[in-house]
Amino acid sequence: MAYSEVIKNFNRIRDYLREFYVYGFKGREEYTGRSSRSYDNERRRLESWLGDAVQFRQTSEGRNVFISIDSRVFRHNPLYKAWKTKSFTDGDITLHFLLMDILASSGRNLSINEIMEKIDKYLSVFPEPRMFDESTVRKKLKEYVSVGIVEAEKHGKALYYKCAVNVDSYNSDILDFFSETAPCGVIGSFLLDKQMQQEGIFAFKHHYITGTMDSELLYQLFIAIQEKREAAISTINRHRKGRISENRVIPLKIMFSAQNGRQYLMAYNVGARRVKSFRLDNLVSVKIGEVCPEYEELRKTLEHMLPHIWGVSTQSRSGQRMEHVEFTVHYGDEEQYIHQRMEREKRCGTVEKLDAHTSRFQADVYDASEIIPWIRTFICRITEIHFSDLKLEAQFKDDLKEMYRLYGIGDDLENA
Repeated sequence: MAYSEVIKNFNRIRDYLREFYVYGFKGREEYTGRSSRSYDNERRRLESWLGDAVQFRQTSEGRNVFISIDSRVFRHNPLYKAWKTKSFTDGDITLHFLLMDILASSGRNLSINEIMEKIDKYLSVFPEPRMFDESTVRKKLKEYVSVGIVEAEKHGKALYYKCAVNVDSYNSDILDFFSETAPCGVIGSFLLDKQMQQEGIFAFKHHYITGTMDSELLYQLFIAIQEKREAAISTINRHRKGRISENRVIPLKIMFSAQNGRQYLMAYNVGARRVKSFRLDNLVSVKIGEVCPEYEELRKTLEHMLPHIWGVSTQSRSGQRMEHVEFTVHYGDEEQYIHQRMEREKRCGTVEKLDAHTSRFQADVYDASEIIPWIRTFICRITEIHFSDLKLEAQFKDDLKEMYRLYGIGDDLENA
């Protein structure tokens, strides 16, 4: 059974999940931002959700708790349980069942006055009934309309409510795959909970599940993008003692890393007057604002920029508007796959085959430093390399020389 302590602040849950799962190296005494009692409460809550996935190691400095999730054991994302343990009052639960029963049994659409009359009739049989005012019922109905549980139709100036039509004809395998791979996949997990439990047919070698903790923020950003609205976002800088920054942005696109599963918001930063990227796991809150009249123009700006973005950086470190990078590789008769791999893996730029054993990659990008990890995978085949940012080129070659020195490979590295 899930730990039943009431959750008032989900940001705190996000922080602990991230500390235990992503980092997983802190001991109890190192959580200086919170009390020991708070640490123990959150640890117990996580243990109740995740069971055997919560483990610990004993070090000379004490006991470190961490989350270890083996995809061979956990076929479904266990972090979704954080979203399924909600905070409800007795009034929330009572009103929920009253509304569902009234709307389901009415056989027609009901106005707010008719609903209030039926609620009063239901509660009149109790010696000490819980009372609900019209404002509370309206807010609850509005919430249910927003999530699709209830439908509202306007007749004249009055709204009439009815239960939403349930569609049960969904394929469990599709939901299984969706819940483990798609953004906001927790929606698929909730739908799967309504079916009979069965073993999932999918297993994932690379299962990126840390984005689960940011699903609510991601949902808000998707709404802003769909409705072409601006948003006020708060971000935390973990390298500067958790300093919080506020930014007014126009959300344009969500990007996902295929290498580590990290999620990024690409948005026009109104204050900086340029397109920037924001890591979703650094976002604290999202507040949707007004419709942006220039939204389509800003979206086109980003689309024009994408062919020159290797990762998510939209600004060069050298001060140049655009940086040029090119390198040439040489391979043997049995290594023709090298050229094919360059074509397949390049995110932008071009690959040119110079002869049967030589290929050249070149691109103009905003930040050439983002390409270096990929370039390093061709070391020992690179015959020539050039960056327009000469400092970056020198750093790349110096790193190679240091690697050769560490492994004792040659003394004459002038042509490295």
